[in-house]
Amino acid sequence: MHVDFTVSGHIIDIQQQDIYTGTVHVSNGRISKIVREATDANNYILPGFVDAHVHVESSMLVPSEFARLAVPHGTVATVSDPHEIGNVLGLEGVEYMIENGNKVPFKFYFGAPSCVPATPFETAGAEITAADIEKLFQRDEVKYLAEMMNWPGVLNRDPDVMKKIALAQKYNKAVDGHAPGLRGEQAAQYAAAGITTDHECFTAEEALNKLAVGMKILIREGSAAKNFEALIPLLPEHYQNIMFCSDDKHPDNLVEGHINLLVKRALAKGNDLFHVLRAACVNPVLHYKLDVGLLCEGDPADFILIDNPESFNIKATYINGQLVAEQGKSKIEFTPSEEINNFDTDEKAAEQFKVAAADATKIRVIEAYDGQLITKEVWAEAKIENGFIEGDVEKDVLKLAVVNRYENTIPAVAFIKNVGLKEGAIASSVGHDSHNIIAVGVDDESLARAVNLIIQAKGGVAAVGLGREELLPLPVAGIMSAQDGYKVAEAYSAIDKMSKEMGSKLESPFMTLSFMALLVIPSLKLSDKGLFNGDVFQFVPVAE
Repeated sequence: MHVDFTVSGHIIDIQQQDIYTGTVHVSNGRISKIVREATDANNYILPGFVDAHVHVESSMLVPSEFARLAVPHGTVATVSDPHEIGNVLGLEGVEYMIENGNKVPFKFYFGAPSCVPATPFETAGAEITAADIEKLFQRDEVKYLAEMMNWPGVLNRDPDVMKKIALAQKYNKAVDGHAPGLRGEQAAQYAAAGITTDHECFTAEEALNKLAVGMKILIREGSAAKNFEALIPLLPEHYQNIMFCSDDKHPDNLVEGHINLLVKRALAKGNDLFHVLRAACVNPVLHYKLDVGLLCEGDPADFILIDNPESFNIKATYINGQLVAEQGKSKIEFTPSEEINNFDTDEKAAEQFKVAAADATKIRVIEAYDGQLITKEVWAEAKIENGFIEGDVEKDVLKLAVVNRYENTIPAVAFIKNVGLKEGAIASSVGHDSHNIIAVGVDDESLARAVNLIIQAKGGVAAVGLGREELLPLPVAGIMSAQDGYKVAEAYSAIDKMSKEMGSKLESPFMTLSFMALLVIPSLKLSDKGLFNGDVFQFVPVAE
């Protein structure tokens, strides 16, 4: 039931680049009129924030709980790619996300996942076909073709890839890109095929190259991948073609803030207020044709109140004229959600994580970078004991394992550097893109135990060490919890803290771990089928 009301204050008109005092009249969930007039109210009124690209699943929360945590930060809508649950459950998973999001007063706009499975080099739980995508495009909540990470298929004009892009064009939907490192003529060919955005740039030079060929750039700042500092210098000249996004946001970070934090940081660097707000509020709505109000007469009443543009503290959030957050507190109530899953593998023995030495003298090692999805291939001397290659804690070279969650197979094992654990193991079934179990540890017994905790729970995040075990169950698709989002954030924070007490120096150990199976991001990654070089798209041996 809609309640008619008015809100007065300083109105920030982003599109006209004007600030004036006045009153916003709301009737039946829409802005009926905006009156310029003197007022004593000290609010500033502006459109709500839109996360231009996020995988809600990475918050480990179902959409209804993600919304509860996001609205106190002024977020009114997300451009959400359900690629993660798509890889687990296919079309059924995407429809679950849509229906769950519809339970709460928040504007979730989903994409049709374009690459499920993401690659043929890993085991996923499902496939999303061109026919499935066409079915999704007929839903109002589906606004775009989600990130086309198969850029080689685009460049080679693969028939299935081009059919999906053609469907997007048929239904007048935007096509999201995903092409880390692509530049020059290849970037031009990629854009010419109909790709409109990219959120994977980690240097300003790469972003400028993609802007030059007509793509819009999303500045990403998530729990693991952080590109804000590298890309924000582009805003003054390219503000009309820049958006802000989180991509992947763990629950503890979502409690702390969302797009509002990027707005504050951009303003602190001296950027023009209207340029910053255009990226945070306006550009996603126009680009994806979202049904989100921009503080104009006749628009849905989607807006926020802040104290002032200097401190930019969120006082209230309205969606369709409904007050959904006030003074940092969410007014969206917890909504019980059903659970769906796809998990079928037996528990593993410690012996299954051993790596035979044969005649090896050196090993390939994944060098992880804090705050980045990319990795580097480095070589290390093989530490051999009793005919097996072991990790070397003193040199911070640890065992990394990926366990197929959909079939009962032998774990794939390789080695990783920069995780920093001194004892025990951590494991998670949030492992992009296919969400097999991924684990890192200092010994085989700890690896097996951490993995088996996940298997017993049919999904979760686990840490084993310091004489104890911690588990956060994720029974929805093995990647989300249906519990209260604030309690999930608290439980996740405890496991994150434990992993750091075990020695990890990474800012977000579990998020970084989840990307070590992301084969479409170079250079060296691990799938359930083996060690994979993303630069040349082929498997490589662990040891030589």
